[in-house]
Formats: sequence, structure tokens, C-alpha cells
Amino acid sequence: MTDEPIVLDETIHQSTRLRIMTMVVGQADSDRLAYGFIQQTLDLTGGNLTTHLRKLEEADYLVMTKEFVDSKPRTWVQATPMGRRAFTEYLANLERALNWQPNA
Repeated sequence: MTDEPIVLDETIHQSTRLRIMTMVVGQADSDRLAYGFIQQTLDLTGGNLTTHLRKLEEADYLVMTKEFVDSKPRTWVQATPMGRRAFTEYLANLERALNWQPNA
């Protein structure tokens, strides 16, 4: 065990953002999720989801793209390579915290 402090990324650690990151990182690198699918799956209001997506986008953890599908606007959400690394580090630090033992 290392003496380094265990630090959980506060941007990801917030429960709604953790759920969002879990969904988008769970997709293949080239795949993306529709905004409406995330909203419905996580049972969030549009304003709430948008606020959390912006926070994750500002951290460069995901990217949102807008396009038209059948003449209707659609927003897509995709994890960035930096977001995938941050999520992997978050999980590793969480595991360290869960397995922490005081020095004997």
C-alpha cells in the first residue's frame, strides 16, 4: 500500500455526473449516446442534465455534438480520451479507498 493520499475527482464523484460518466465510458470509443436517452435513463430534467453535461464538458471529460436527424435537432454525448483516463483513475482511487487499511 502506498502512503499517497487517496483523492477522488470531485467532478466525477458527484452522483449524477458519476452516473453520466458510467454510461458514456461504458460505450466503445467511437460510440456516443443521445441526450434524450441519457435523460430518460437517468430520470433527469433537461436543465439538470444540461448543467451536469456542461460541467463534464468544461473538464474535457466529454464532448457534445449537435446535428439534425429527420429534420429534428439531436444532441450526442461522447466520452473523450481524457474523460476515459479520468474515469479509470477515479475507479482506481475508489478501489484504493475501499481497500484502505491503517498502518499496523
